[in-house]
Amino acid sequence: MVMDDMATNAPPMEVVSQTTKAIIEIIAASHSVLIQKKSFLQLSSYLDRIIPLLHELTSIDIIPSQGLTNFLQILYHEIKEANKLITDCSERSRFYILLNCRSIAKQIDDITKQISHALSCFSFASLNISFNIRDDISQLVSEMQNADFRVAMVEEEILEKIESGLQERNVDRIYANTLLVSIAKAIGVSTELPELRKEFSKLKSELENLHLRKHDNEAIHMDQMIALLERADAASSLEDRENKYLSKRQSLGMQPLEPLLSFVCPITKEVMVDPVETPSGHTFERSAIMKWLLEADEPVCPLTSTPLDTSMLRPNKTLRQSIEEWKERNTMITVASLKSRLLSGQEEEVLHCLEQLKDLCEQREAHREWLVFENYIPSLVEFLRVKNRDIRNRALLILCLLVKGNDDAKERIAKLENSIEPIVQFLGRRIGERKLAVALLLELSKCTMVRDCIGKVQGCILLLVTMLGNTDRQAAKDAKDVLDNLSYSDDNVVLMAKNNYFRHLLERLSSDSDHVKMTMAKTLGEMELTDHNKSSLAESGVLDVLIVLVSHDDVEMKVVAIQALLNLASLKKNGQEMIKKGAVPPLLDILYQQTSPQKLRELVAATIVHLALSTIPEGSHWTPVLMLESDDDISKLFSLINLTSPPLQQNILQAFHAMCLSPSANAVKSKLRELCEVDNIILRPNAVKLLCCLTEDGDEATMLEHLTQTSLETLLKLSKTSDDEQEIASTLGIIANLPNSTQISEWLLQSENLPKIFSFLPDGKNSIHQNHRLTENAVGAICRLTVQTSLKLQKKVAEASIIPLLVKLLDVGTSLTIRRAAISLAQLSGSSPMLSRQIPKHQGFWCFSALPEEACPVHQGICTVESSFCLVEAGAIPPLIRVLRKPEPDVCEAALDALLTLINGEMLQNGCKVLAEANGMPVIIKLMSSPSSSLQEKVLNSLQRIFHLVEYKQKYGASAQMPLVDLTQRRDSSLKSLAAKNSQLY
Repeated sequence: MVMDDMATNAPPMEVVSQTTKAIIEIIAASHSVLIQKKSFLQLSSYLDRIIPLLHELTSIDIIPSQGLTNFLQILYHEIKEANKLITDCSERSRFYILLNCRSIAKQIDDITKQISHALSCFSFASLNISFNIRDDISQLVSEMQNADFRVAMVEEEILEKIESGLQERNVDRIYANTLLVSIAKAIGVSTELPELRKEFSKLKSELENLHLRKHDNEAIHMDQMIALLERADAASSLEDRENKYLSKRQSLGMQPLEPLLSFVCPITKEVMVDPVETPSGHTFERSAIMKWLLEADEPVCPLTSTPLDTSMLRPNKTLRQSIEEWKERNTMITVASLKSRLLSGQEEEVLHCLEQLKDLCEQREAHREWLVFENYIPSLVEFLRVKNRDIRNRALLILCLLVKGNDDAKERIAKLENSIEPIVQFLGRRIGERKLAVALLLELSKCTMVRDCIGKVQGCILLLVTMLGNTDRQAAKDAKDVLDNLSYSDDNVVLMAKNNYFRHLLERLSSDSDHVKMTMAKTLGEMELTDHNKSSLAESGVLDVLIVLVSHDDVEMKVVAIQALLNLASLKKNGQEMIKKGAVPPLLDILYQQTSPQKLRELVAATIVHLALSTIPEGSHWTPVLMLESDDDISKLFSLINLTSPPLQQNILQAFHAMCLSPSANAVKSKLRELCEVDNIILRPNAVKLLCCLTEDGDEATMLEHLTQTSLETLLKLSKTSDDEQEIASTLGIIANLPNSTQISEWLLQSENLPKIFSFLPDGKNSIHQNHRLTENAVGAICRLTVQTSLKLQKKVAEASIIPLLVKLLDVGTSLTIRRAAISLAQLSGSSPMLSRQIPKHQGFWCFSALPEEACPVHQGICTVESSFCLVEAGAIPPLIRVLRKPEPDVCEAALDALLTLINGEMLQNGCKVLAEANGMPVIIKLMSSPSSSLQEKVLNSLQRIFHLVEYKQKYGASAQMPLVDLTQRRDSSLKSLAAKNSQLY
């Protein structure tokens, strides 16, 4: 070991001082190294623990000795080596440091072991060193001797990949690019091309220095690694690679060379891929000779018959390199020569050439780059437009191979006019073609220049969104990745949203600039969304973002946010969520501000309508939601009707109409009655709807207080003049809810518009486009016109031939229509006894008299539908009995009321006979099992009368017995008593 002059000649204390100083420098520098940092920090921690020993050596009187001198010389030398190593690692190229990290780790390990050995060999006890320091040094020696300095896992993986690449000798550009990026990330260098080239240039300079310093072994190894990494894009420019290729190809001639005899394996008679040499100097293909030796009776050389074992085989690297160079030369010639054949126009020849090109592309990445340099891309893109599907598909496949990891190829495609359109067209073809096309678009979309073109192709984004639902998972994933790459553009994001892909729009809406948020919100507001879209958007959290934007300072932002909420609120579930999330207060604040722009207020009002509609119960799982929480909110909103323009008035009235159908209806109606006057309520058409809703609770006193003959006439005119079915239905609903007042009945009689009501009942001509609500309310209005307190109104109904229509509705109407038709018939039938004309007694000679008129079996007089409203004449008995079988108790009860008018008073005997002949008695008896107590009570009372007639008691009493016994065991005391009385009759 050559000792440093200072360590040899200087006094011991000077050596100690210089060593201490060097250790402190190492400790400081160890924090700034990037490669093997952990190892350097570990070494510096060991050296730091030596400093107390060095300090003590300077504080005691020591007698110089050869042992002490040797110890200090070794320590100083190793500290100096460590300092030099850490300085090198701080100053040299980071690429160089990583490529030599194993050597660095070994040097650190050697330094550590040398220092620990020096510490262990010297006896510090002879120098009166304190016990604590000696104990610590002893422990330190143990730790240093057991220390294990290894290369970090990431660095080790990189080195293994480099070694694998050197061994395989066919590493392509993509492999080299990946390797270079991995190295850059490991050493903390930017992966941008300029930075990579800068670092790679430093690495080459380090190599030159090695050659100058004649570090031959290290230089050779570095040469090999640099040759591998030079294949990466960062190592040389695209232009340099293209010029180098073209220059080499032009020097080769046009004819491929036959293989040299030495290239051919003596066993397979084929050109070798992995040649191995035997001790006798013969070369074989590795797999062939291995198989030969495995299958032979005696493992001998096929050519010399000398004993041969697999362990004797050695790779023939020189021959392998020659074979690879020969193959490369011939491939270059093939690539150049195929182009003219490809353009021959003969389909079979074109297909054959494309197949050859595909095979070449699949062999090596370098071949793909050569095809790009030979300008094959324009021809391949043109082939995408031909009719022959096989040619199209092979050209598409080759383009997929060419663009993989090759930005130059992608940019060349982008520069061709309309080059992306034919690729996009493949997205609408067969699954195999779609998969190739989307894979190609994915690669292209990674390049900025091409990305700009893809989104602009008409229908591209729609087709990509459609592919997201593809059963082929890879194709669906590729489509998603393409969309992700295209999402850099706001225009593309908007197009995606318009094609029902909202992911990127939601991201922009949540986290981007105000300008972008405004664009995205505007898109949501203008789009035609399906209910599924609306539900998905709400579930994704868009409502929270939009509600926040409603309170934004910018008016335009408010407008687009509210427009979006309006669009989403048309789905009831979303409206309820908006109310729960607190959307109503900020919306009302805007509405109350008279200074708010008219457009903004109209949007708010329309949104409030949808929120109000969402509070209307729907389905059994509906959860009540309250929109206006206080009387003050109701008052303030309603007060705007008189202060705003007609569009706002309309929306506010619509909102109140919806709230009057919600669980908060009672509170809303009560407050509105305090606030409104008739003139305000009869605003068309939503005011009519609101008024209809308000009259449904049957508060006759309030209606009588506000209703006048003029307002009633206005309603009747509306039924005649309006074209809005909903408005007409609401008008008829109001008439149906009119109080049973003599005064109102007179007003109705006096109106020349009354007959118009009759036209809204379906008569076979207008029933095709009749909506259920219109029919229900028309029959409801007939209910009001057939009240028994106004015989004149009843006659108007009968004279208009309405009774037969009511009878028809018993079979075809909705439950409400049937119920109201039955009520009308019951009211009309109640007047039949006094309208049935008595049959006159005959006088004179019978033989000269006219035939007697047939008497009504119930009323025992002359009955007609129009004159006496007779149910028998109208044929209403069978359909009314059929109605008794309906599941709805209130419908059954209305039909029963109509039938029971036939057995009132003296008509009991005759009415029972008619009911019995129509098989109505068993159906009436069955109604005792109804869940409705009021219906049960009516049945019991009617049966009590019917069973006073012996023949009906004997005929039907037994069938009534069991239901009566069941009723006597019920809790309802009134029914129990009534059932007990009936059972005593049997």
